Amino acid sequence: MLQTATDADFESLLKSNPKVVVKYYADWCGSCKLFAPKFKRIANDEANAGILFLDINAEENENARKLAGVDNLPFLATFKDGILVEGAATSKEEYLLKMINDIR
Repeated sequence: MLQTATDADFESLLKSNPKVVVKYYADWCGSCKLFAPKFKRIANDEANAGILFLDINAEENENARKLAGVDNLPFLATFKDGILVEGAATSKEEYLLKMINDIR
């Protein structure tokens, strides 16, 4: 499932979902726009049904950005039981799939 999150609900979503994958983006980021359909397809894949996928605007949500150590965009982060497992500035689908497998 894919949903948009903000600083207001980010930490509660992390606490209430054991496995979370986050894509940080900005409206001006071309690579973010190109990667968005891939991220959505993977989020909607039945194989990933037990994982919450979140979109977060990195420019508007400073606290969420700091929790993952975002340093470039697009930036992907995985959380397990509310703890950051991995964060990487990437738009490679293969790397996202590896990150997902690491939190299964």
